Amino acid sequence: MEGRSWEAVALASVHQYLEYMKIRILFLAALALLSVCVAGAQGRSEKTMSGSATGGAALSTFGGGCFWCLEAVYDRIEGVVSVTSGYAGGTVKNPTYEQVCTGTTGHAEVVQVAYDPAKTSYEDLLDIFWKAHDPTTLNRQGADVGTQYRSIILYHDEAQKAAAQRSLTKAQAGFKDRIVTEIAPLGVFWKAEDYHQDYYNANKSAGYCRVVISPKLKKLGLE
Repeated sequence: MEGRSWEAVALASVHQYLEYMKIRILFLAALALLSVCVAGAQGRSEKTMSGSATGGAALSTFGGGCFWCLEAVYDRIEGVVSVTSGYAGGTVKNPTYEQVCTGTTGHAEVVQVAYDPAKTSYEDLLDIFWKAHDPTTLNRQGADVGTQYRSIILYHDEAQKAAAQRSLTKAQAGFKDRIVTEIAPLGVFWKAEDYHQDYYNANKSAGYCRVVISPKLKKLGLE
């Protein structure tokens, strides 16, 4: 009886140890998965105003209604290296398109334009900005209504701020109504979801592209 009791105790101890190791392995696996998820969320296309484009390109950030439109416009400008649609000007971190559409995040739909200063200038990009949208309508571009569609220039440094202010003053002469474009420092630029990138080129047959974007490109002589 004593021998059998000892064996039972030993067997129970083994089972307890195996259960402990099983729980520990599951815990470590869950912890590793959580770390990967957190790292992925933190790394989601965040660019601050102190960032710089690669390959010697400079950055500029504009908002003038739906970012699909501005992206299509700047994508066709000589000297532009790349155009990225995103969100900026608000307070919510890592916002989604659905959140921005509520108008409660403070963010505007914007495009971040990387350009070659040897081929075009920030001033040239500003000139295009005034032509690519109506800067006299507050929080609205056509049927797109809300603060997320406001006209805004987000400057990356003091030189861009001064250039934007000069450009606004110059552009005002071409508009009967007062320009309501906001000029503000860029805090964090959040890249929009992948399906928003290069939207016009990938969806030219879509209704919005045919009715809104294509006519605008033709008006600007870009298509």
